[in-house]
Amino acid sequence: MHARTRGPVHVVGTGLLGTSAALALRARGVETTLADPSPTAAALARDLGAGRLRQPGDGPPALVVVASPPDVTGAVVAEQLACWPEAVVTDVASVKLTVLADLRRQLAGTAGERALARYVGSHPLAGRERSGAVAARGTLFAGRPWVMCPTPTSSAQAVAAVRDLADDLGGVPVVMEAGAHDEAVALVSHVPQVAASLVAARLREAPEPAVELAGQGLRDVTRIAESDPALWVQILGANAGPVAAVLRDLRADLDAVLAALEQLDTVQDAADAAANSPGALAAVARLIADGGAGRARVPGKHGAPPTSYAVVTVLVPDAPGELARLLHDVGAAGVNLEDLRLEHSPGQPVGLAEVSVLPAARTVLEAALRDLGWALLD
Repeated sequence: MHARTRGPVHVVGTGLLGTSAALALRARGVETTLADPSPTAAALARDLGAGRLRQPGDGPPALVVVASPPDVTGAVVAEQLACWPEAVVTDVASVKLTVLADLRRQLAGTAGERALARYVGSHPLAGRERSGAVAARGTLFAGRPWVMCPTPTSSAQAVAAVRDLADDLGGVPVVMEAGAHDEAVALVSHVPQVAASLVAARLREAPEPAVELAGQGLRDVTRIAESDPALWVQILGANAGPVAAVLRDLRADLDAVLAALEQLDTVQDAADAAANSPGALAAVARLIADGGAGRARVPGKHGAPPTSYAVVTVLVPDAPGELARLLHDVGAAGVNLEDLRLEHSPGQPVGLAEVSVLPAARTVLEAALRDLGWALLD
């Protein structure tokens, strides 16, 4: 398919996001050049096929994508706007108000306002636990929201160029005001990182027998705890206000649950808990119920909530080819796989595969898998 993004595209910053964007553009046949404060990082991205390093005689880019750390993004965007007076410039930083405020300070004056017409801040909500060019993937943005935050002075041409970029990289363009974006990502991205890190940090001094009991629930909760500390210091610092607001609400909820648990802990006989701890059980139940209601709003495949699917749990032997055989048998049954989750059993020769399908297909799939000798959990 022909790319709508007009090249050359100049990518400044060859970490995970910058290199992934460059790889995707090159796969669409768009001329792409690379730059990074680290010559080694830029050369690595080049060697991975993300484009070529800019040369002194190269012509001006039509679009510049700034993929630098959040604390310097405003300065780099200002530099690129000044360096390429005809180019549209966007950035992919995960915070937008701080970048825009910094940019406006650096571009004060009439000429700066004219330059801002060529700028549209953006943020693809995609990433991995690993960082750097070696973790980059040309498919990183496929199906992921790509938030665009045009300013009142952003030109229609600039907005269209960034929308074309998001489309070409497989993202789903979403237009939001910068402040609304920062509040949203505080809730759905930044606070989850803090929560995952807090839970994972409790494991540092945990007894080994306790850690060995860890199951899929702990893995799910702590999956993102391996993220880059240096990057997250910058992200949380740049979005401190919205993150703090969510954490204050979370602290209030935690305080309510803690008070309920402490009340229950004073009851020696569990059978008397309901009678001697009025309201405590309701507070705990309310937390779990509210969590379920919130979880149900998280979109799954094609935007459908995860609760709209039926789950068939299959016991899978831990042997080469067994998972592939299961997936083949699901397809052979004429059932479309909506989602798949794997849970490993430490020290055991089996694992659990949670196969999500449309509710109408559940009975058909269960019968087909049992006929083929698969063991299912009710």
